Amino acid sequence: MRAVRRLGKTPVELGTTTGVSGSPDILELDDGAYAVIGVDITDQVGDLSALGARCAPNERVVRVPRTTFVAAKHDIPED
Repeated sequence: MRAVRRLGKTPVELGTTTGVSGSPDILELDDGAYAVIGVDITDQVGDLSALGARCAPNERVVRVPRTTFVAAKHDIPED
């Protein structure tokens, strides 16, 4: 599995990175799935069951700035 492209603008363009620390991002993988780079907030987000969501032991909840998703909107297919 490997990343084949970035969706949206770069973190530098969005001002969401210092260029030294992490960079929130959305990447398309070669199998058509997506990977998200963000801050791990699994322990802070609380109980997700009221939303019908759950996080498996091998999954993490990550925080990605809204600007990252908005900038990627035009790159996300409708189907």
